[in-house]
Amino acid sequence: MSKDVAPEPGLSPERLAFFTDAVVAIAMTLLAVELERPTEKDLESGRTLWDFLVDQQGSYLAFALAFILVWSAWRRHHQLMDRVDHLSQAFASWHAPFLLTIAFLPFPTAVIGASIHNPMAQTLFAGTMAAMSFCEAILKQIAVSAGLVTDDPAITRRHADASWTVCLWFLLSAALAWIFTQVFVLWFFAPLAAAYGGKLTSRLRTLR
Repeated sequence: MSKDVAPEPGLSPERLAFFTDAVVAIAMTLLAVELERPTEKDLESGRTLWDFLVDQQGSYLAFALAFILVWSAWRRHHQLMDRVDHLSQAFASWHAPFLLTIAFLPFPTAVIGASIHNPMAQTLFAGTMAAMSFCEAILKQIAVSAGLVTDDPAITRRHADASWTVCLWFLLSAALAWIFTQVFVLWFFAPLAAAYGGKLTSRLRTLR
């Protein structure tokens, strides 16, 4: 579809991109809102404030991790939307679960911040991230299969493979959380899983 042709009502790429930006911005803000504030007792002295900050280190780690992951997801979505010149119903509809997982993320982030070594808390966070990566991969697959992208579809297909890899990475970490309490460290390597695992998946796809 040419960019000179008006999109169908409700299928404007610009409006969808703006709405996604708004949801992501609110979610990233709520990540900070969930951080516990010091009480008057915690502010009595430098020592009490230091003890409070040390006690909340899990929350700060969870905040930083979730912020980076959401920002990365937004960047990937931004790149995808820059390649799309029109929408399909399926592409627009799959944004609902994608944005649902982003909007929900502040909750599991607060949970792991309060108990970062808890396997159930880690499973909740990893499951949410896996669901978000799954929706992201589906969006890219739809963009390719429906002919929505304006450049080489192979590029978006490779990006979809990277999203599938990240999804599997978080599912693996969710399973391992019940064996190793430090499994959250794997989440910091999700970008590497996307870069190298995505290339491997794409290579294996061409061999079939």
